[in-house]
Amino acid sequence: MPPFVYVLMLHGVLGFVDIVVNHELLARLPRRGDTAPEEALHAAREFIFACLFGSLAWFAWQGALVWWIAALLLAEVIVSSRDVIVEGDIRVLPVSERVLHLFLFINLGVLITLVAHALVWWHASPTALVRVDHGWASWVLTAMSAGSLVWAVRDGVAAMRRRDTVVA
Repeated sequence: MPPFVYVLMLHGVLGFVDIVVNHELLARLPRRGDTAPEEALHAAREFIFACLFGSLAWFAWQGALVWWIAALLLAEVIVSSRDVIVEGDIRVLPVSERVLHLFLFINLGVLITLVAHALVWWHASPTALVRVDHGWASWVLTAMSAGSLVWAVRDGVAAMRRRDTVVA
């Protein structure tokens, strides 16, 4: 199993802890009226990770198809960079959230490095979507993909409701 699979699963676990502990229990973001921009960014990130988890769970993206994975990783860097600014403008983050975000950014750097290494090899192959099976990890990534998609919809709806509340 490629090392990036373990790092991707770790990112999913860290992200889940961040969402449940920091966003839901401590900050109660979906219930606050001033967090629509932050919730929209979180929905975008969760959708990106739903795509990453699902895309890498069962497939090697070879040849020109590597650009799909590269685009997802670039989108994640852009969304996370914007999220840091928006979060700082909207609220004061607790220490637990700042520390967890530090670990998430470190892990994201490791993930990008490992996935980029795989993409170099995949890019050298003929363009094809090749089925792979990482055993139990493929199933874990599939579950993470589904969970991320559900949470992306939830946060997207919360952002739209908050935006409507702020405007009204």
